[in-house]
Amino acid sequence: MRVTKSIPILLLSIVVIVAGCSDAGGPDGQIVIKVAHNGNEQHPFQEGYEKFAKVLSEETDGRVTIEIFPNSQLGSEEEAIEMVKLGVIGSTASAAASLGPFVPEIDVLNFPFIFRDLDHFYRVLDGPVGERIGNGIAEDLDMIVLGWWFSGVRNVWNEERAVIVPGDLEGLKIRVIGSAIVVDAFNTLGAQATTMSFGELYSAVQQGVLDGGESDHTDLLVEKFYEVTQYVSLTQHLYLAAPLTFSRKKFEKLPTDTQEAILRAGRLSVETQRRAMEMNNEQSLLALREIGLQFNEVDSDAFRKKIADGKVYERNAERVGGQSMIDQLINQ
Repeated sequence: MRVTKSIPILLLSIVVIVAGCSDAGGPDGQIVIKVAHNGNEQHPFQEGYEKFAKVLSEETDGRVTIEIFPNSQLGSEEEAIEMVKLGVIGSTASAAASLGPFVPEIDVLNFPFIFRDLDHFYRVLDGPVGERIGNGIAEDLDMIVLGWWFSGVRNVWNEERAVIVPGDLEGLKIRVIGSAIVVDAFNTLGAQATTMSFGELYSAVQQGVLDGGESDHTDLLVEKFYEVTQYVSLTQHLYLAAPLTFSRKKFEKLPTDTQEAILRAGRLSVETQRRAMEMNNEQSLLALREIGLQFNEVDSDAFRKKIADGKVYERNAERVGGQSMIDQLINQ
């Protein structure tokens, strides 16, 4: 049985404010759809939405306009998810970890070291596992998944020492994404994992409260974490997925031809956004190397063995749909 979470009081006030400028039709059948994400104007999420808007405008002869709200202007990822669920705004793209509290199956994507490479990651998202998770999102959150965007490959960084084997993580206080599976995995590897707010990470490392964190190259550069860290270990432990979601409440009120245009625009945005994220990561890595940050390779087999011996997958299988779900992902 699925449990639907109640809407926080703070979110209700945001909904009231946003509803005052919510999506609406204009003269001559014009439709304006608001979308939101937490990246800035240079983030690949923005590029993905710009492609989405361009295709949708072309497909509808300009009848449908997309208004993009970056930088969490309308609220946090979780608040944007609730607004899409309620039909207050049309769409949001958010990291899979933000949907975990609502759709437990999505956390299967957050098992560290479960993806072999980027091609494997994309095959999973575009295959039966991605479809099954998308169906769960539709059921739990009343949203349509238009496609799966890419939110980067995460690596461990810290100020103390180079991490090459799991033992090097022993005792290090590391901030990780808000997934119980990731917390479990990092504790199993020997770290002291915490899910401190991302916005507090810089000052926490600067003040010695934490030793480091894990992020993709883009965040490492944009958030200036290179100022408070020295060692970046290329663990590539997480490939982050970001479902591009659309409100089903809003979708069902639109004309059939507009619905078809939205589905097509969503599909076409995927390739653009993924390539933008890949390029962004590569450019950020080059910039970080020029700054002088120290990068090191890791013993990936040792990390995978530690996770396996610690039974991280088995211990968390039930929450993501069972061992069969994990096996299906691995064998995709």
